[in-house]
Amino acid sequence: MAADGTKATLRYSSTAPRKVRQVLGLIRGLDVSEAREVLRFCERGAADEVAKLLDSAVANAEHNDHMPSDELFVSAAWADEGPTAKRFRPRARGRGTRIRKRTSHVTIVVTRYSEDQLRERSVREAASGVGVAAQRRRSLTRRRRVAASTAAEHDHDHEDEQTASGAVAEEAPEASVGDAPPDDAPGAPAADESGEAVDADAEEEK
Repeated sequence: MAADGTKATLRYSSTAPRKVRQVLGLIRGLDVSEAREVLRFCERGAADEVAKLLDSAVANAEHNDHMPSDELFVSAAWADEGPTAKRFRPRARGRGTRIRKRTSHVTIVVTRYSEDQLRERSVREAASGVGVAAQRRRSLTRRRRVAASTAAEHDHDHEDEQTASGAVAEEAPEASVGDAPPDDAPGAPAADESGEAVDADAEEEK
């Protein structure tokens, strides 16, 4: 851990220091979450390297110094000039133009807010409805709302199943034990004009 925070360094970056310093100036003094949002929507080419370096600095603070990431801010950021590779481009009449491919060493330092600053920030976030505490409250409220909606849908489905089973039971016909088969049923004895059953075999014998 550095004297004023935790740092991470990217050495021999292929981006010129002038271009990296323009991106570092956007995040210097911001907390980690805001700095990540700025780098996410920054259109400069060096923003990707700076974002990775910021994540490395935050990981060092969490793993080595046991500091929570939501209490960190970018306290310092700078880019030093590295070695310059000299190249030549051919031009007209056999001449050559020098090309300087500059490199840079980028450093980002993250520091934990003081206790007074943390209290002031929590009060400010509670008043404005933004920040980590507000996000946690919104997430908890959303989870409770989803759980209540799921429970209500489950109860409604259970009631529908009970109603459907009751309707099926009411529609089922009841068969009586002593019902006689109809007259035209196969195997039923024939009846004479008086309504008495007559055996077909006895009629043939007569």
